[in-house]
Amino acid sequence: MALVKTPLASLDYGFDWTAWLDGDTINTSTWSESTGVLTLTNESEASGITSVDISGGLKNNVYRVKNSIVTNAGRHDDRDLIIPVRPKTN
Repeated sequence: MALVKTPLASLDYGFDWTAWLDGDTINTSTWSESTGVLTLTNESEASGITSVDISGGLKNNVYRVKNSIVTNAGRHDDRDLIIPVRPKTN
């Protein structure tokens, strides 16, 4: 999934895992990105929906942010966000 942001924007991103969970619940949710350029804050999970606030980034770069979960039944999965950072246009 590609979601464009500007370098100064601080936006909420997330995933709805409820269909995949099929009645299971999330035990842990972890967000990460490997460059260290983006700032990930306010990680949360409620009723199968995970979210994180993402800020930063350098214009004309593309970043991959990963959400990894482990369920109470011991299942695990990852989903990636692809976030292109572009200058603001009017």
